[in-house]
Amino acid sequence: MTQYIFEFIGTLVLVLLGDGVCAACSLNKCKSQGAGWIVITLGWGFAVMTGVLIAGPVSGAHLNPAVTLGLAIFGSFPWADVVGYIVAQMLGGFIGAVLVWLFYKDHYKATADQPDTMLGTFCTAPAIRSPWRNFLSEVIATCLLVFVIIALAAKGNAFTVAGVPAGTGALGAFPVTCVIMSIGMSLGATTGYALNPARDLSPRCAHAVLPIEGKRDSDWGYSWVPVVGPMTGAALAAGLAFLVF
Repeated sequence: MTQYIFEFIGTLVLVLLGDGVCAACSLNKCKSQGAGWIVITLGWGFAVMTGVLIAGPVSGAHLNPAVTLGLAIFGSFPWADVVGYIVAQMLGGFIGAVLVWLFYKDHYKATADQPDTMLGTFCTAPAIRSPWRNFLSEVIATCLLVFVIIALAAKGNAFTVAGVPAGTGALGAFPVTCVIMSIGMSLGATTGYALNPARDLSPRCAHAVLPIEGKRDSDWGYSWVPVVGPMTGAALAAGLAFLVF
C-alpha cells in the first residue's frame, strides 16, 4: 500500500507541475503566457524529475501506466502489482489536474472565450488530426521512452561499486528527465507527446467534471490515442528489450 501511495503522490506532482506549465504558458493574464514550446518541454521534464525524486525510493516511480506495463512485460516488475500501480497513477493524475484548475482558476475565467486553449492545459490534442498517424506518433515516442528506461538498468549503464549502485542508471531521475525533454523537443510537436495515460486521460476526466466556465467538450473521440498509443509503445519497447538485453 505504501508503494501505491507514493505512486499516487508522485503522479499527482508530475501532473500538477506538467499541466501547470501548460496553463502558465497558455492562459490569459499569466505572467508567462506565450513563453512557448521550449518552456513547456523543460517544465514537463522537471515535473517528471520532481515526481521521480519523491516516489523513486519507495515505489520505483513509474508514474505512468505505460511504464508499469512495459516493465511487467519485460519481467522486471511483478504482474500482481500492475493494477494497483495503474489505479494509483490515474487517481494521482486526476487530483493533480484538479489542483492546477484551482491554482489558475482566475486565469481560466479570463480565458473562458478560448475553450480549446483551456482544454489544452489538461490534455493533449494533435496539431494535425489524423488519428492513426497520431497513434503512431505516440507509439514511437513512448517506445523510445520505455526502451531507454529499461536500458538504464542494463549492463554497462548500471553497476555496483563496493555493493553500492553506480553508473548512469543510478542517477535515477536525471537521465529520464533528459529523455522526456528530448522527446518533447524532437517528437512532441505532432501530438503534444502524452506518453502517459495518467497524464492525459485522468486530466481529461477532470476537465469533463470540473465546473470550468466556457469549456468545450473533452474531445473523447481523440482520447483513445494518448492511451492506446503509449500502452502499445511500451509493449513494443519491452519486446525490443528482450531481443537486445
